[in-house]
Amino acid sequence: MELREVRSNARGKMKGFCNLCTECNGVWCAGQVPGMGGAGTGESFKRSFEKLKNIKLSMKTLHSATNPNTSFSIFGEKLSIPVITAPITGTKFNMGGSITDEEYINDVVFGSLDAGTIAMIGDTGDSSCYIHGIEALKKSKGKGIAIIKPRENSEIIYRIKMAEEAGALAVGVDIDGAGLVTMKLFGQPVGPKTPEELKELIESTELPFIVKGVLSVEEAKICVKAGAAAIVVSNHGGRVLNHTLAPCEVLKDIVKAVGDDILVLADGNVREGADVIKYIALGAKGVLVGRPVIWGSIGGRQEGVKTILETIKSQLYQGMILTGSNSIDSINEDKIVL
Repeated sequence: MELREVRSNARGKMKGFCNLCTECNGVWCAGQVPGMGGAGTGESFKRSFEKLKNIKLSMKTLHSATNPNTSFSIFGEKLSIPVITAPITGTKFNMGGSITDEEYINDVVFGSLDAGTIAMIGDTGDSSCYIHGIEALKKSKGKGIAIIKPRENSEIIYRIKMAEEAGALAVGVDIDGAGLVTMKLFGQPVGPKTPEELKELIESTELPFIVKGVLSVEEAKICVKAGAAAIVVSNHGGRVLNHTLAPCEVLKDIVKAVGDDILVLADGNVREGADVIKYIALGAKGVLVGRPVIWGSIGGRQEGVKTILETIKSQLYQGMILTGSNSIDSINEDKIVL
């Protein structure tokens, strides 16, 4: 399936929710929450896009990196690329409703596997969405990660146990979902966690625990102290709080402070292979990708998801050749210009 076909199909089916703009910069969809946009005036979304865009790659062609290795390992699972599908739910109120949440999460879990990587399943106010994700994990023999909204700890632990039974590789909480409008619409209480509450969650499971939504050195250190296996530097796509910093603005300092003690992933406006290089050059070990995978599912279902991810892999491969990077580990700050 061709990328152009996937995007064209998705544009037609997401009319009024996503314009699939040439630059997915958060301008057209600003304020559309629920929907595909950023919170308020959309400044957090727009800033994240612009700050990442303004990081440039340093092209290098006098070297021996002719066949770079794009593989990446996480929690014992070897992936073809350092790209994991982000946890997303709510096809009806966020994406236009042309497919169901059950169809979406199956597209994402199995399309990701087809492309040699894995997906995170998500959680929302409609409890059936998480159930569909758990069922997809079971069918995939646990090849995925469960990310849960910051509900009451007892509710989170209940959902962690479901993920354990499904054989998930890891679990976590997208703590940046503490102010989500969609959760309020469903009458589902969410909120911040104290360090003690976070530690309780981490100690409730033997699975690696991920804290998604860290945007400061201070909170990254809290996650290390609490015993988390990984953090995701993210502002929730700019969908929860207007006027935040961009993930790429704080990533370098976070990695410098805690990178030897915890796995650091990054999330925010990854649209192509060059964006993957930028985040890894800033110190992340891997990235999450969201909106393009939505387009893949809606525009081409499971095959569309595979097409999106394989396109990113191809772009990453070419970008590594043209920056002199033999492996993911060899991508460093020398490959970018800030």
